[in-house]
Amino acid sequence: MAEFDGLTPSQLVALVDGLDPHGSDLTAVDLDAIARSIDPGTLRKHELTTLLAAIGRLGRANPELDLGAVGADTFARLISRASKDQIQAFMLRPEIRRMVLDLVFLHRMPKHLRAERTKDIHAIAHFRIGGGAGEGGYDRYEVVIDHGACTVTASPRVKAQATITLGPVELLRLITGNASAPVLFMTGKLKVRGDLAFAAGMMGLFDLPRG
Repeated sequence: MAEFDGLTPSQLVALVDGLDPHGSDLTAVDLDAIARSIDPGTLRKHELTTLLAAIGRLGRANPELDLGAVGADTFARLISRASKDQIQAFMLRPEIRRMVLDLVFLHRMPKHLRAERTKDIHAIAHFRIGGGAGEGGYDRYEVVIDHGACTVTASPRVKAQATITLGPVELLRLITGNASAPVLFMTGKLKVRGDLAFAAGMMGLFDLPRG
C-alpha cells in the first residue's frame, strides 16, 4: 500500500489496527510487506499484540488477510526481533494464542516437512504448550510423520513416540529457528517424555523459516 510508505513501525501498527475488516478498500493490503517493515524492537510492549489482534480481526472477515498472509520468513523475523515480554504479552491473549498456534502446527508444519529426510520414517510426537486452556493448563497438538508426509491435529489420539513440553516463548523461538532443542532441553526449558534422541532431532526434519 503506497500510503504506508515512510511511516514508522508504530504508525503502521496504528493504521492496520484502524482498518475496517468489512471495508471495501482492503484489496491492496499486503500484510507480508507491512510486517516486513515492522521491527518489534522499535515497538512498545503492547504494540505487537495490537498488530496481531488487528490481523486476527481482518482474517475473521477476510480469510485472505489472516495471519497466513504473513510469510513464514517474515513471521520468523518478527519473532526473532521480539522481546520475551512482547511474545508473552500476545500469547496471553487467548484468541491470538490460538491463531498463532494453529498457524504454526496445523497450517505451516505439514508444509515445511523435509520429505526427502522422512521418506523412511514413521513417528508420532505430542506437543504440550504451557499456559493453555486445555487439560492441565496445556494446549496439545499431535504431529504424525509418515513416510514423507506430515499431518497435525489439535486433539492427540494415539500413543506418541515422544511428548515434548515447553512454554509458548520457547516454542516460537524453536520453530522459527531462533532456539535449539538440545539447548532448551539442557536448560530445562524443554522437557521430553519418551524417545529423547528423536525429540532432539525432530526440528531437523523440517525446513524452518529464518528471521
